[in-house]
Amino acid sequence: MATTVTFWGTGDAMGVPRVYCSCSVCEEARSGGVNRRMRSLVHLADEEFGTMLIDCGPDWRSQMEAAGLKRIDTILITHAHFDHIAGLPEWADLCRWLRCKGKAYAMPDVINDILTRFPWLSSHIEFHPITGPLQFGGWVVQTWKVNHGKNGYAYAFRFSHAERGKAFAYCSDSIALEGEELVPLAELDLLILGTSFYQEPYPFETRSVYDVTEALALIEDLKPVKTLFTHMSHDIDLQRNYGLPANVAFAHAGLTAIV
Repeated sequence: MATTVTFWGTGDAMGVPRVYCSCSVCEEARSGGVNRRMRSLVHLADEEFGTMLIDCGPDWRSQMEAAGLKRIDTILITHAHFDHIAGLPEWADLCRWLRCKGKAYAMPDVINDILTRFPWLSSHIEFHPITGPLQFGGWVVQTWKVNHGKNGYAYAFRFSHAERGKAFAYCSDSIALEGEELVPLAELDLLILGTSFYQEPYPFETRSVYDVTEALALIEDLKPVKTLFTHMSHDIDLQRNYGLPANVAFAHAGLTAIV
């Protein structure tokens, strides 16, 4: 028995291609190439808990269609930025038409931000504040705050299964983590980490997500069994060989990892 993690989107807040951009990566993506990226989202499936998503961004409808799904019941939400929650009204509408009640799990401040913007969502979605570890089947889920640079903070999730001796983490929006922020990222079978650029050229105080060079230094210390990078901008070209270590790769839509 195992958990299947499937990437439905691996793009940053603006996705790829950028509407305004004619760089080689955006043009390749525009033609339907490998660099075409919807906003970051993963689908989890396990016999013990069924299925769930992490985040629900503006591409949610297209991602559901691409996966051939007509219903989803459970979503975990990392933070209340547009690229992670903009699909919630469409999910609520699905729940309304199917006469079901979706379950969304997020930290209390995230729920407050969401319902301030979309107060009607609670009519069709049950929002469950995270006040401690969650449990889905044999998986215990720890949620903790991570530095999101100029964008403030986000949250990350660590899934641990004692009986199987497995652990993985989803940390899509973070930078310059230190101290207690790093503790849940230790001893992982799989780390899913956001990396917007290969080597971001902008001043540190304007940035919000790790670049690849920084991420490689981080995982050199953390030593996860496998790392997959997500939340990528148009700076990352999947046709290019970056010489990544054998246990590190860029994710792409449709990629599946087994934990």
